[in-house]
Amino acid sequence: MLRTIALLLSTAMIFNACKEEEEVFPAPTITAGTAANGKAGDVVKITASINAPGGLKTLTVLKNGQTFESKAFTGETITSYTKDYTVESLPVGATVVFTFQATDNKDQASTIATQIITVSAVPSKPIVDVSGTLEGNISWTKGNIYRLKGFVRVGEDAKIDGTPTKTGTLTIEAGTVIIGERASKATLIVQRGSKIIANGTADAPIVFTSERAVGEREAGDWGGLVICGRGINNLTTGGVKGVAELEGQYGAFHGGTDNADNSGSLKYVRVEYAGIPINPNQEVNSFTFGSVGSGTTMEYLQASYGGDDSFEWFGGAVNGKYLIAYRGIDDDFDIDNGFSGNLQYGIGVRGASIADQSGSNGFEIDNDGSGTANTPVTSATLSNFSLIGPKQDNTSAISVQFQNGMHLRRNAQVKIYNTFVTGYPNGIFIDPSGAVSTLQNAADGKLVLNQTIVSGVKSWGSNSFGAGAGNPNGFAVRDVNTASTPVALANIGTQKPSEWFAAQPGNKIIDDWTLTGISNTLFAAGRPTFTVGTSATETLTKGGKAPAGSFFTATDFIGAFKDSDWTANWANFNPGTTDYSKAQ
Repeated sequence: MLRTIALLLSTAMIFNACKEEEEVFPAPTITAGTAANGKAGDVVKITASINAPGGLKTLTVLKNGQTFESKAFTGETITSYTKDYTVESLPVGATVVFTFQATDNKDQASTIATQIITVSAVPSKPIVDVSGTLEGNISWTKGNIYRLKGFVRVGEDAKIDGTPTKTGTLTIEAGTVIIGERASKATLIVQRGSKIIANGTADAPIVFTSERAVGEREAGDWGGLVICGRGINNLTTGGVKGVAELEGQYGAFHGGTDNADNSGSLKYVRVEYAGIPINPNQEVNSFTFGSVGSGTTMEYLQASYGGDDSFEWFGGAVNGKYLIAYRGIDDDFDIDNGFSGNLQYGIGVRGASIADQSGSNGFEIDNDGSGTANTPVTSATLSNFSLIGPKQDNTSAISVQFQNGMHLRRNAQVKIYNTFVTGYPNGIFIDPSGAVSTLQNAADGKLVLNQTIVSGVKSWGSNSFGAGAGNPNGFAVRDVNTASTPVALANIGTQKPSEWFAAQPGNKIIDDWTLTGISNTLFAAGRPTFTVGTSATETLTKGGKAPAGSFFTATDFIGAFKDSDWTANWANFNPGTTDYSKAQ
């Protein structure tokens, strides 16, 4: 009996020992995902494979030592983990370390596994070369950089008075960059009958710029953006009225009979370092509008460091708002050949030494090159412009080629409201030259200047415009011509031009721009402060009145800005330091 009991106990002990050995499992193991690279904003997969013979209980994932995720399991023996991680904005080369540790149902912990994500440099965009004529529907996307080679035409319009033989619509995605080849004088020309749809956004503007590297760019690196429409102008070519070819004879024909013509849409578009000479002394403007009709949209446009005019309108009736002319060489806003559109909210900012041999102005406005009575006359309406010349104080040196804040000449019949001029040798010059005197237009009420303020520079000569201080011997409003021995201009009615100006509604001449509330950063390099101080003695934040017409936004201030900055985000005042080669 005793031998039987002993045998049973021995058997039970052996059985229990076997049972205990079966329940001993190895600790979990983890294999982390492979190391990866990603630029800021990229989504990277964080992965791990887990083997837990004893049944998985928990998985803890840390990111740089802090909890990224802690997850419970229900005894799985083999499983995987995947999680999306968006790479943060960290310095290039920075690493983000993810660590994984698992525990099983016996509370055995795995060794730590690691996956490392390295923040990479933004990759360069591929460059797509574009040349010749574009026909049909063409789309350019922000994932590429498009390099213009030579004269790139949207559509084909080979005869000055003919019908286009090819048409096209070029659609450019917000955020796209287009560069112009310097050697081939690259220029984008939208021909009559074709369209450009270039609608950027405040966060993703469309940029036309130089092909050259950071630190090498300069005015005239490429041609510019040229749009030709079927609007009405006052030119006659080859006996045909209302048609013409733009300066430089590069086949940019414009003109027709439809002032409501639609050439497309430009919103949040920058043109930088344009203005290459097509022929000697025949440069392309940054933005050129040849007889563009009012069916075209034109808003939030910036021209920077152009080799000729920042904006020029040759006839047509397109309307526009929110325009920036920044440190161009020639005129900021040039209007002629019967342009009759409406423009509101524009800023011109000059560089002290950047001027053209022909003389640089804020506004240069003519009916035509000879000041004839040709119709339609140049009769645009402009409101809320700020023309900031180069002269900050009486010690700052400026180019002798700077002339006038406004040069109104050759039978111009424009209407100007709510506009501010400062920093130019002459504020306003109503020039009587030409077959029809612009002074007479003022007397007849065809030239209007209302709610316009001209400000000088404190202690700049005897009159705040350099009088008696050598060149330039300027004036707030010129009463004499610009001959070496100046001769008095004709009166406007019974008044000298300066008297006539002062008598118009809301007009004022101020000796010192610092009294107006504008920022001195407008005269410095880099992004200026555009909003205007309300406590200044002669603040520009009041006294404005919008002209009649549904196009114009109601306004109560003088100049382009009051308390909000419509250049925010999309405009660039340091384009020379911007690396456009990288994907955004």
